[in-house]
Amino acid sequence: MKRPKIALFDLDGTLADYDGQLLKDLQKIASPHEPPPVLYQDIPYLEARRHVITSQSGWFRHLPKFKLGWDVLEIAKEIGYSISILTKAPSRKHAAWSEKVEWCANHLEEYIDGVTIAHDKGMVYGALLVDDWPEYVEAWLKHRPRGLVIMPANGYNVGFSHPNVVRYDGTNLEEVRQRMQERYNAA
Repeated sequence: MKRPKIALFDLDGTLADYDGQLLKDLQKIASPHEPPPVLYQDIPYLEARRHVITSQSGWFRHLPKFKLGWDVLEIAKEIGYSISILTKAPSRKHAAWSEKVEWCANHLEEYIDGVTIAHDKGMVYGALLVDDWPEYVEAWLKHRPRGLVIMPANGYNVGFSHPNVVRYDGTNLEEVRQRMQERYNAA
C-alpha cells in the first residue's frame, strides 16, 4: 500500500483571511486622525489593538476565506494529495485553538483528512506545504530539502525567495499546478 502524499495547509493568511479581517477591525476602532493601520511593523499601540481584537471570543471562528489559498487547495484536491491543516497555535489565546478547529469543520470538511496544531511547523511531515509566513516556511524546508512550498502572496512575504518556494499571487496558477503535480509524481 502506497503512503499518501500529504499537502499541509496553513490557516491564517493562507485559507482564512486573517489580515483582511484584522485590518477591517482595526479601522473600526481607529481615530479619524490616524493614518491607515499597517500590520507587522511592531507599532506598540497597533499590536495592543491586534491582541484585543484577536482575543475576542469567536474571532478566529468567523474569519472569511482567503481566495489565493483556496485556489491552491482546489488544485491539491484535484491532483490527489491527502490534505491536512497545519496551523500555529497562539500561545496566549487558548480559545483560538478550538476556534481554528471549528473553522476547519465549517469550511473544510470535504477537503481535509486532519488538523494539526503545532508550535513548530518544521516538525510535521508533508510533501507539500502551503503557507504564507516566511519564518515557518524556512523552518519546514530545513527538514525537507526536497519539499515544495506554495506561498500565498501577502505584503510581508514580498521578496522572499527559495528554489523550493513558489509565491502565488493569483496570476501564476499554471506554474503552481505544474510544480505541485511534479512534487506529487516525485514523492
